[in-house]
Amino acid sequence: MDQETTAGAGTAGSDIPAMMHEIGRKAREAAAVLATTSARRKDEALVTAARTMRAREAEILAANARDLEYGREKGLSAAMMDRLALDPKRIDAMAAGLEAIAGQKDPVGEVMAEWERPSGLRIRRVRTPIGVIGVIYESRPNVTADAGALALKSGNAVILRGGSESFHSSRSIHAALVEGLRAAGLPEAAIQLVPTRDRAAVTEMLRMTEFIDVIVPRGGKGLVGLVQREARVPVFAHLEGICHVYVDREADPDKAVRVVLNAKTRRPGICGAAECVLIDREVAEGLGAEIVRALLDAGVEVRADETLQAIAGTVPARPDDFGREFLDMIIAAKVVDGVEGAIAHIRRYGSGHTDAIITENEETAGRFFRDLDSAILMQNASTQFADGGEFGMGAEIGIATGKLHARGPVGAEQLTSYKYVVIGDGTIRPA
Repeated sequence: MDQETTAGAGTAGSDIPAMMHEIGRKAREAAAVLATTSARRKDEALVTAARTMRAREAEILAANARDLEYGREKGLSAAMMDRLALDPKRIDAMAAGLEAIAGQKDPVGEVMAEWERPSGLRIRRVRTPIGVIGVIYESRPNVTADAGALALKSGNAVILRGGSESFHSSRSIHAALVEGLRAAGLPEAAIQLVPTRDRAAVTEMLRMTEFIDVIVPRGGKGLVGLVQREARVPVFAHLEGICHVYVDREADPDKAVRVVLNAKTRRPGICGAAECVLIDREVAEGLGAEIVRALLDAGVEVRADETLQAIAGTVPARPDDFGREFLDMIIAAKVVDGVEGAIAHIRRYGSGHTDAIITENEETAGRFFRDLDSAILMQNASTQFADGGEFGMGAEIGIATGKLHARGPVGAEQLTSYKYVVIGDGTIRPA
């Protein structure tokens, strides 16, 4: 089994349960400290981590180069390599994300609601940290920074288990976060990175009900399915990003072409990338054909239904191409009978992540929004905006597609629970 550890960490074979137990114990202790830590100290840690990240750019890029070499040896696709790759711009974006999170209002202690009862009791619902969060993710090293920062901002300790492909990059980014904790006088165990590629560590995390309050999986269908099947700890589900763009008969042609191209090609390997374009039958021969040709010209493989196969360069779609997350320069294309047909298709094949409509008809858009229940619904905008940073959250741990507790981008506020504070004045309940 592929293993790599930090210096001095005993992680071979049967030592992994003991190692994970110690990580969990330290995280629980750190969570108790963070729950009462001031916003100033948390923000100081984040700002220092951002400054350290920029100062260590060369070190992070060198670590990432090792990961890219590992990814090439594993035969990762071009889109997956793009998810893994860092450059100065992406490192600066990670650092800016930390600063943006630091600049946000601290959610801990916020009074969400307040009321008084006839009994004289005054009741407040107050935001409180969840405790210890476990994050299991693949490929994207920036998740290390995003998850660590959001957990800290919300007063939670976090245990990070990154993918084997991003092992060295994640370690280098994590070191900058620890530097921030140290500078602010906070426990270094507040943000811990599992120091091994051994998958036995994931198995242990899923069982650590004594130490971990919630698990957030961020990755492909295989990872999320494993976590949902095996976890004894509650899970914030982040399912596949099977994102659709529906082009309505009343779409503005320029907007439609621009949005569909961006939704597919900007970064095809992220969960907000469009995987299927649906075209109203009334505009299939005109605007629909124009969109398909634009995708082909951009280097996208278009897997088309029977109607659109007449366009030269397309590939006949197989039944399993609909409802499939390609994470590559591939898109399924289908003609539907108006917004009703689009809604029916998305209900059948969608993953509840992000779906968009391109139309100038507000009534049609309103029906799309009302009749679909995806975590994110958009009008005349690229699905690539399905991102916590773009929503003003600074960053995100993931896009939650479940319906309990958190939905959509999971930022600092979504990583809190709440408690009730009840004030009386010698108040007793009558018999």
